[in-house]
Amino acid sequence: MCGIVGVIAKEPAAQMLLASLGKLEYRGYDSAGLAILEGGVLDRRRAVGKLSALAQLVARQPLPGTTGIGHTRWATHGGPTEANAHPHRCGPVAVVHNGIIENYLELKRDLAAAGYGFESQTDTEVIATLCASMLARGLDCEDAAAATIAKLRGAYALCFVFDGRPDLLICARRGSPLVVGLGDGENFVGSDAIALASMTNRICYLEEGDWAVLTRDGVRIHDAAGNSVTREVQTVALDTIIADKGQHRHFMAKEIHEQPSVIARALGSWISDDRHRVACAAEGIDWARIPRLTVVACGTAFYAAHVAKVWMERVARLPVEIEIASEFRYREPPLPARGVTMVVSQSGETADTLAALRYAKAQGQVTLGLVNVTTSTIAREADIVLPIHAGPEIGVASTKAFTAMVLCLSALAVMIARKRGEIDGAGERALVEMLSTVPRLMSETIALEPQFEALARDIAEAKDALFLGRGLMYPLALEGALKLKEITYIHAEGYAAGEIKHGPIALVDEATPIIALAPHDALFEKMASNLREVMGRKGRVALIGDGAACREMADEVWRAITLPDAGPLVAPFLYAVAVQFIAYHAAVAKGTDVDQPRNLAKSVTVE
Repeated sequence: MCGIVGVIAKEPAAQMLLASLGKLEYRGYDSAGLAILEGGVLDRRRAVGKLSALAQLVARQPLPGTTGIGHTRWATHGGPTEANAHPHRCGPVAVVHNGIIENYLELKRDLAAAGYGFESQTDTEVIATLCASMLARGLDCEDAAAATIAKLRGAYALCFVFDGRPDLLICARRGSPLVVGLGDGENFVGSDAIALASMTNRICYLEEGDWAVLTRDGVRIHDAAGNSVTREVQTVALDTIIADKGQHRHFMAKEIHEQPSVIARALGSWISDDRHRVACAAEGIDWARIPRLTVVACGTAFYAAHVAKVWMERVARLPVEIEIASEFRYREPPLPARGVTMVVSQSGETADTLAALRYAKAQGQVTLGLVNVTTSTIAREADIVLPIHAGPEIGVASTKAFTAMVLCLSALAVMIARKRGEIDGAGERALVEMLSTVPRLMSETIALEPQFEALARDIAEAKDALFLGRGLMYPLALEGALKLKEITYIHAEGYAAGEIKHGPIALVDEATPIIALAPHDALFEKMASNLREVMGRKGRVALIGDGAACREMADEVWRAITLPDAGPLVAPFLYAVAVQFIAYHAAVAKGTDVDQPRNLAKSVTVE
């Protein structure tokens, strides 16, 4: 999502910050800003829209000085306006922030009662104001920042600058990544190592709860308890800087945590500048005249397509057939005249999917390629390329590519619904706004990782597991079972919960965990009945649901984890995170090779 850069440099800061923010544009954003000290005095420039708008503003109104902070923002609290853009300032302090401050309303009320005013709708301005209030009590900059950080609840990466202190940056992280870059007589901070690549190749990753004091002469890092600590300094080759694990133990863990940023980036590429409508390369197709969409994929991409089928039929009223590529290519099915075939592949090189694309083209279909690698064979051969913008995915078990596919397919369903006259402009805007909540809600779900880890440790002891879901949760049950067997080697199956009594219930016993994906939606009563059938046979049900679902069934089930409340278009993203964490932590508990599980490859270029 948002991008942070901070510099205490030898050269003018503004151009360094702008160049580094440019490397973070892939994250998706809707405003940008800088705060720089000149002669010890803070000054700011902020602009809505692309980074070029900020660059033009700085060209007209220069910001001299060699110390400063910069930010690209994806709107969460409050819309994309200059007042809501970062950096936020209160008196002598300015701050940039990634993440969500959960207790900001409580802090804001206290600060308002103490006489402080606010000009934005953001949670971030509360941080700057809180720090200014600490300075007003007589604390020095370092103590004021530490006292501010101690009062914050939620996920954040922060960087502070202060009037009168051109030699000082203070930064902190909890739940959102932050990297310190080391130079000679200059030091840097960024939310992504790639942002620092042009300044230094010597970096260290702050760990959870760390906060750091940067000066020209060095860096001091404190842990969450305030103890002085050292973090490993890494020398990173610039051509591989985007593909390191950072502070994570495995690439899969890193890629699970990257998903809010990935989804924000993907969404930014699929919606119009005014954020009212979906805009993509497939808009030129006369969708009102298309009799059927055929979607062909393999593995996790097939399950993403399964989610898309539900949405395209429900929202766009477009008949959809989903096909496993390895079966499709040999069955040689008839395809309707004027039909559209879409193939889905992370690598864009999957052999069976590529063969399906070629078969569809030979049948006169308009072809779409939904891919992560835009230089791939599928991207070159499809009539229309739809990039998912997930970035490099190193872990073999797909995580961020899966959710990026689901995001892009959901956006496509919204656009098709408008083109087929099933929704009007207001309806499309409402659905786009719902999709825009995904990064925030995914971040909140990621914050529940310790609960998933605890559940996964128990699941790791099982020989078999069942995943159950209905409606949109059925493909997520299939995906959850796939993830678990891919990296833990535990036998797992996903079922539509209504089918459990038609055979699979014979597998239920006290030793087999049943992971139930059960938001309190229109199918919840049916789902609850299915789960009670399972529990009546001594099945151990772990319920993954929203607040209403868990309140209703928490006393009946073996375990329950409450996810954030979310609309039906959004829910699959949160449950995807849940099943990914369950598989990941079960694999860690079992000691399997998480990133390179046996017998699997990232790109399947053979039949």
